[in-house]
Formats: sequence, C-alpha cells, structure tokens
Amino acid sequence: QVQLFESGGGLVQAGGSLRLSCAASGRTFSTRAMGWFRQAPGKERECAASISASGDNTFYADSVKGRFTISRDNAKNTVYLQMNSLKPEDTAIYYCAARQQFNSNPRFNKDEYHYWGQGTQVTVSS
Repeated sequence: QVQLFESGGGLVQAGGSLRLSCAASGRTFSTRAMGWFRQAPGKERECAASISASGDNTFYADSVKGRFTISRDNAKNTVYLQMNSLKPEDTAIYYCAARQQFNSNPRFNKDEYHYWGQGTQVTVSS
C-alpha cells in the first residue's frame, strides 16, 4: 500500500509559478512510475506529466510542455511538479498518482495508476 500526500497548491496570478510536491510512504517508491494529473470543474481528469521510476524519462501533455517540469528524488520518496508561466486554464485540482510496484514506465492513462493523493487546488487568476 502506498499513501501520497500533495502540497504546494494555492492562488497565483497568470504568469506566475508554483511548485507542487508529493511525498510517498513505503519503501517501493523508486520502483514506481509517477504522474501528476489535474481535473478542472466539469472536465475529465487528465495527465499533465509523468516520470519513469528512475527519473530518466519524462512526458508532458501538449498543453503544459515547455512550462511544467516533473522531477523526483527517490532518496526522499518525493515527486515534484514545477509550474511556470501559469495560465487561467491551468486552474484545477492537481493529483499525484503512483503506478503499481515495478511498473517503472510512465503512462498518460489514469487507469494505469493505482494510488492517488487527495489533491491540491491550483487557482490561476487573470
């Protein structure tokens, strides 16, 4: 079992930056690919970024490419999402997600993730 705890959300003006953190429990963090998903009101939950277990491979949704950076520190059991040049359309609840143990490849499909955090609100004002 894995527990995930997000932090770092908040209210920011358009053009600003935020850094989200997700701390994971347990000893298998380094074997799991991780993802950051987001869900805006009335919309489907979508993957913003994902990262392999080693951190060597990262993938981004087209809507955030060049503005968001996903990274991880396996020694600290933590994954990060640095968000720059934020836009009002980035407003959503952001969720951290983990794949099953030894599923090391990143995926965009939310059904490939088995553990979820409680979410953190990001609001970007215009």
